[in-house]
Amino acid sequence: MLEFTWKVFVQTGNIDTYLLFKELEKDHTDLPINPDDELAEFNFPIL
Repeated sequence: MLEFTWKVFVQTGNIDTYLLFKELEKDHTDLPINPDDELAEFNFPIL
């Protein structure tokens, strides 16, 4: 999705598309690379 949004911005120069790209980029960096990494942050008791 990031690549597509960037390509649209480059072709159109639309500032709203650039702002969307930056928002998606910010959200993308907040996501864990591996879903198990997110669970590793919590201290769950082993049952």
